[in-house]
Amino acid sequence: MSVPNTMRVGPFTPTVLVKKRYLIFYIFLIWISIIPILLGFWVYWRISWNYARPVHFYTFLPLVAFLMYITLVFSSIFFAKTLLLIVNAIHKPREGVFLRISEDIDYRYWSLRNTIKRWPIWLAHRFPFPGFLDNICFKMFGVKTKISNSLFEGWVDTEFIDFGKDVVVGQGAIIQSAVIVGNMLIIRKTVIEDYVRIGSHAIVMPGTHIGHNCILAANSVTTVGQVLENGFIYVGIPAKKFKKNYFFEDGLEEKISTVEDVEKLRERYEKVYVKRKDELTRKDRREIKKEKKEEEKKRFDIEVDDDKYDDFDEMSNI
Repeated sequence: MSVPNTMRVGPFTPTVLVKKRYLIFYIFLIWISIIPILLGFWVYWRISWNYARPVHFYTFLPLVAFLMYITLVFSSIFFAKTLLLIVNAIHKPREGVFLRISEDIDYRYWSLRNTIKRWPIWLAHRFPFPGFLDNICFKMFGVKTKISNSLFEGWVDTEFIDFGKDVVVGQGAIIQSAVIVGNMLIIRKTVIEDYVRIGSHAIVMPGTHIGHNCILAANSVTTVGQVLENGFIYVGIPAKKFKKNYFFEDGLEEKISTVEDVEKLRERYEKVYVKRKDELTRKDRREIKKEKKEEEKKRFDIEVDDDKYDDFDEMSNI
């Protein structure tokens, strides 16, 4: 099944450009990262080209082009990281709420960092084998992540984010550490612990802390600085606690056990965790009906008693 270009997301950098002169960094990175590729191609041409027998040159050209692309990505990451070290030494990135005006130094440097990172991130995400170079970009630009994570179906910011292990980000989800709200820029560190699942098109706002074994349902949105408790499913806008996440419960494997037949596995799971109404026996239905009647009777008795007390209070006042 093909994936639309709009869904090929992965790491991203905002396109906000405070000052047009920041494009100099972007153009400089493109130019300087291409130089090693040109030198490598010149060496390959000098070694393999033969006017009498050019077949060797064209035979290995696809492999060389593949290696040249990887070299281009690594050279762009190297030079971008060098520039970031210089920029961060001048003004260290920090969390906070800043004004979205060119006079605000934190807003300017946030825009500058995004401009520097944009070229290597764009190159890395166009690599035909997903995840490998993206992970390198994340790590080089300050995001803590693991190789076991699946982050490249969503938009993931490239700084002030800590991921645990076995994190899955759904298609089109957005993980942010910075957001522009009106005339303010909010930068907060986002922490996502182990075994977290983030549904498609969900939005994780800056400063969110998602505990381990947590699930954020599709199309749900967290608030800035929200804390999601360990082992629960959160749903809605804003995200609210829905129910306990039994999918990571200790001992789940022993309760369900290993079943080769998928249908038997479904039946075993429903027997342990879900009781389907259409599969209830007549005895079960009677018990449920009896319990409901008892609850209604208790509720009715309580309401009647409350009315009696209200009448007594009125009579006393008289």
